[in-house]
This record gives sequence, structure tokens and C-alpha cells, in this order.
Amino acid sequence: MNKTRSKSKLDPLPQRVLIVEDDAVLGLSIEQALEDAGVSDVRICPTTDAALAALRNQAPDAIVLDVHLADRDDGWAIAELVQTLGPQAPRIIFSTGMPQDIPTDIAAQGCVLVKPYDAITLVDLLREPKRRGIISRLRGALS
Repeated sequence: MNKTRSKSKLDPLPQRVLIVEDDAVLGLSIEQALEDAGVSDVRICPTTDAALAALRNQAPDAIVLDVHLADRDDGWAIAELVQTLGPQAPRIIFSTGMPQDIPTDIAAQGCVLVKPYDAITLVDLLREPKRRGIISRLRGALS
């Protein structure tokens, strides 16, 4: 029996999304689009410190991560920390105007949206099945 997932099948939207974005207008636009789509818990963090505090309180299902924040220019450091949580780590979507600045190994941990982008594009991306790691893919192939 082949358990391969149909490409047309979409996952439900994550219910807890952390937006790490220092542009207030963009952050609010993303928040509104996610809430309109049915995400129940959306939090905006404008700084790295606020994002780390939010992560300590409750892990989100997904993180929209601006990699160039006002307080730090290496927002991808948050992605490195999140990946240490293992297979249950939140999905990461990078948001940047300069995708070439994200180290390749870090960018491979999630999807990269190039600013400016439509918030609906983000919602559609969150509906796609989460990319699975190599171990999960191997287990799925053997099942």
C-alpha cells in the first residue's frame, strides 16, 4: 500500500504563528491575512529579544521570520535555535528583501519569501504540506 500524499492535498493552516517583523505595517498586514484565513493565534514580535521571549512561553506551529531586524541583522539565528527543537520544530518561512544574505544551509531550513510579497502568498505557502526531513522521508518510503 502506497502512503504517498496526493500533491493536491493541502495541510490545515497552523493555528499558532509567530511573526518576527520590525516593519509594523507589514507585520499587521500579515497578521490580518492570517486571521482572515483562520489562524487562531497570531503574535507579532518586532525584535529578536521579543521573539526569543515568545518562543520560551509557547512554541508556535510556524514562524514568519524577517532576517534583517532593527536590533539584529542576522535574524536567521532564530532559525538555528528553533531547529534544535528537533522534528517538532515550528515551520519557518523567511521574509527578506535580500535572500542572498541568508546562509545557504540556513535557507534550506524553510521557504524564502522575497519582499515585497502579498500576504495571501504566505497563507497559500502555509497551506502546503510541511517539508519533512530526510529521516521522515525514509520512514515514509519504507512504510
